[in-house]
Amino acid sequence: MSLQEKETSNSLYRQWQILSRLSTGKWMGTRELQEILQREGIDISLRTIQRDLNQISLRFPIESSKTVPQGWRWRSDAPIQSLPHMTSSQAVTFMMVEEHLKHLLPPSLIEEMNPWFDLARRSLSTQNNVRQWINRVRIVPATQPLIPPVVEKQAQQAIYEGLLQDKQLECVYQGRNLSGEEKTYILNPLGLVQKGAIIYLICTRQDKTDIQTFALHRFKSASVLNSRAMHPVDFDIDAYIDSGALGFRVDYNQATQNIVLKLIMSEQDAHYFDESQLSKDQTIEKLADGLAQVTANVPFTSQLVWWLRGFGNKIQQIEPIEVANAVRQLVD
Repeated sequence: MSLQEKETSNSLYRQWQILSRLSTGKWMGTRELQEILQREGIDISLRTIQRDLNQISLRFPIESSKTVPQGWRWRSDAPIQSLPHMTSSQAVTFMMVEEHLKHLLPPSLIEEMNPWFDLARRSLSTQNNVRQWINRVRIVPATQPLIPPVVEKQAQQAIYEGLLQDKQLECVYQGRNLSGEEKTYILNPLGLVQKGAIIYLICTRQDKTDIQTFALHRFKSASVLNSRAMHPVDFDIDAYIDSGALGFRVDYNQATQNIVLKLIMSEQDAHYFDESQLSKDQTIEKLADGLAQVTANVPFTSQLVWWLRGFGNKIQQIEPIEVANAVRQLVD
């Protein structure tokens, strides 16, 4: 490839990236486009972006706000076929991402994805059979549905950006006891996990090495620091979840431990565990008098205790004894 061909290829790729970021409603400035492109590894000047936009406007139905600073967007009368192409399956995926995962994405990424959400809606507007899929699919919680707690938006944005940029956070946090005093922490963000209606930040504190979870709605404020976040050696979010850490410890003075759980119940009730297993090593053994024993290696957490409580008198015997006692205490 000659130098001229390479430059043309780079210009086309850059202009395509610019074009794909514009939406039909919101004006987008050259500075914002520059930040987005730089995040994608494209180093470009404001003057080049402005020149690209002027060239693109000669062939595509985009318009300028004619203000200072200048903004750009797709014209309201732009036909769908003039916009970047999106298949029906891609459009459905984007719509479901917007519906169910938008609150887990950093605001800066949402801003970048808004043109694609907008394009998905426009694409589906002409495809009745595909659009109906969105109206026929729902996600329903397996437990009692709860209204999500209110999250302080500025704090949430800072936490998400800190995690995205791998930077430390300075936060003001209030514990579960509302009468307690607010505390200021320097945190190293490691991950986000949604459990039911609540989102948790997995992190370490600047003065500690153990991994902790902080409920997002209890942050009163947060700001991103310039210092790089410190990571524990070999931290793996999936291994952390599999350890039962997010099931929360029954005894907060002890680490979460795995137990060999044994449940004795009728064969009919044990059939439930054929369909939804407790663990990969789970076994079901038939006993006398129409009973069965379910055995599985699981973390001993408060979530497990509450879940066992939901079976009521269907479970005739629970081992080990400490699990049975914990379930009995909830009943009492």
